[in-house]
Amino acid sequence: MDWFNAVDTTYRADLRELNELNFARFDAKLEQRLAEFEAKLEKRLAELDAKWRVRWDRLDAKIDRQATEVRAELQTAMACQKAELVRLMFAFWLGTILPLGGLIIALHRALM
Repeated sequence: MDWFNAVDTTYRADLRELNELNFARFDAKLEQRLAEFEAKLEKRLAELDAKWRVRWDRLDAKIDRQATEVRAELQTAMACQKAELVRLMFAFWLGTILPLGGLIIALHRALM
């Protein structure tokens, strides 16, 4: 019976050692694969970041270009509106001063 217990203890020790070695190999492979995955993930994130930076730069340039175009159109429109306003003001004052001048002349003749 002691011999069976000794064999059993030996087998258990061998089995425990084998399991520990297998676990150590598994753990090493897992660490390696996790490191590879992390490196691959970092690379892909860097590529994605670079892509988004290019897209944002393009969008920023497009917005700047469109803002410049809108600004130029607004300046042109404001210049046209200003010219129109000056023309209308001249017509208003001319329409006011001529009858007023005529009234002054008529009153002057009537009083003389």
